[in-house]
Amino acid sequence: MTLTLRILDLVLFIGLGLPALYLFVFALFSMHRRRDPFPPASKMHRFAVVIPAYKGDDVIGPAIEAALAQEYPRDRFEVVVVADKFRPESLRRLAALPIRLLVADFAESSKARALNLAAERLGPDAADLVAILDVDNIAAPDFLRKVNEAFCSGAGAVQGHRKALNTDTDTALLDAASEEINNAIFRRGHVALGLSSALIGSGMAFDHKWFCEHIGRVSTAGEDKELEALLLRERIYIEYLDDAVVYDEKVRSEANFYNQRRRWLAAQAGSLARAVRDLPGAVLSGNLDYIDKLVQWMMPPRILLLGLIPLLALLTTLVATAWCVKWWVALLLLLFALAFALPDELMDERLKRALRRTPVLFLLMAANLFRLRGVNRRFIHTEHGKTEVKP
Repeated sequence: MTLTLRILDLVLFIGLGLPALYLFVFALFSMHRRRDPFPPASKMHRFAVVIPAYKGDDVIGPAIEAALAQEYPRDRFEVVVVADKFRPESLRRLAALPIRLLVADFAESSKARALNLAAERLGPDAADLVAILDVDNIAAPDFLRKVNEAFCSGAGAVQGHRKALNTDTDTALLDAASEEINNAIFRRGHVALGLSSALIGSGMAFDHKWFCEHIGRVSTAGEDKELEALLLRERIYIEYLDDAVVYDEKVRSEANFYNQRRRWLAAQAGSLARAVRDLPGAVLSGNLDYIDKLVQWMMPPRILLLGLIPLLALLTTLVATAWCVKWWVALLLLLFALAFALPDELMDERLKRALRRTPVLFLLMAANLFRLRGVNRRFIHTEHGKTEVKP
């Protein structure tokens, strides 16, 4: 192997092999589940449950019903819907419900704009805590109670356990598996090691006053990542609640997968570009959570790791056998990480069949890498289907 090829091999291994090791370590620790739930709450905080909704006329009903059906004192929470681009008849139907309806018609729609509108209309004294749900989210009846217990025990921010509402297509099933792997590695595994959980965009809660003071600095399609950076800069720990469940609709088609991941990749790249300048300060101040977050945002998507690491292991085996061992080790670490992180209930024959679609998803994700320009500044809507609610 020439010097140039050796350098290329080393660079590729740093970019692909080390992320496999990272995933393995946190997946391994994710298998340790905490057995010490938070004690009963000493205070019933006032909640604002905010649901930003864009063209969600046909899917928002169950989300509102679940939010209103919380096993929490009814006078201690308010459901706030920001309805953007809804049909007039839908707005009339929503206006008759016991919610606060904020009607929006943004020239350029985004979740960040909807959240900013909610904070502006509510004001900092309207609630103690704010919980964010998506238009297709079904919160379990005890969601607010469990979040409240965490805040009463000192949590500064909370991410709940988002689970699949549907697995009715191969793509939806793979999306559900991916989300549970994320929950294990970037949430449960992180808090097991004393690091902050990653946010995921919904099923999350914050101090309401802090939210109102900071949401004005959020402006991109990666609003959850912007909020993460703001929290971690201030060393506010993000707790993960495995038993505070919010059911979320998974994408059914490859076209929706492509658009959704394109938006996520753009958000991740944009967040990294803005936050990396703070890396020296984070290192000097020992802000491990912030450093870890930047490392996460530098990592390639798992679907690309699953495609590229086996390919490079085979290529190096054929052209430079002495250099292939590390690639096979990286592949084993990656496979073990996914096996540790994937919950038993998803490991069945349906998932085995669905895995045949991964080459297609790999190609779609690879194509996304070349189409990120400008995406983080405009809204890409994910189409929703109608799902029978069975939480």
